[in-house]
Amino acid sequence: AARRFMEALEVERDTAARLLGVSTRTLARRLAEGRLKPAESDRLYRYAHLLERAASVLGGAEAARTWLKEPRWGLGDRVPLSFAETEAGAREVEDLLGRIEHGVLA
Repeated sequence: AARRFMEALEVERDTAARLLGVSTRTLARRLAEGRLKPAESDRLYRYAHLLERAASVLGGAEAARTWLKEPRWGLGDRVPLSFAETEAGAREVEDLLGRIEHGVLA
């Protein structure tokens, strides 16, 4: 699952480790074991859900990856992937995607 996550978002191992809240060595170990801890799985699910939602709203995976990796005005010029490191931040990213989907940017 972690490998597919890295491939789907097109992120390097160090970025994936940061997003999952582990060191790069721990991520390498998890990749070798083929298992994540429950908290890491929750984070992975959060990002996978955001990628899917962004792809739906923005018209495809490539647009979603780009959107998730660049600063966004609606998040105070923060990067959505970084903003979503907490559950509350992920909800704000989802809210912003909902506003984009419905044409309400304010």
